[in-house]
Amino acid sequence: MANNMNKDALISAISEKTELSKKDIATVLETFEEVVTKALRNDEKVTLTGFGTFRVSKRAERAGINPQTKAKIQIPAMSIPKFTAGKALKEAIK
Repeated sequence: MANNMNKDALISAISEKTELSKKDIATVLETFEEVVTKALRNDEKVTLTGFGTFRVSKRAERAGINPQTKAKIQIPAMSIPKFTAGKALKEAIK
């Protein structure tokens, strides 16, 4: 099973590589999350060339089945965030 990197581990790794303070890096990451979230809320794409693209995908309303009661239910339409890896990222993990 693969190891997972959480936000704190990511902040520590960036801090070691850049010699910036963990507090500054945490602020930058939180700001990045806010900016990307706001852009996606406004139905905008966020592209980081070589790394990937964040976008909103629309799901149509559809029929489903409640697994506990086997009753048919209607699942409402919704918007969901998606990330598509860029060419450089795909090449880096081959």
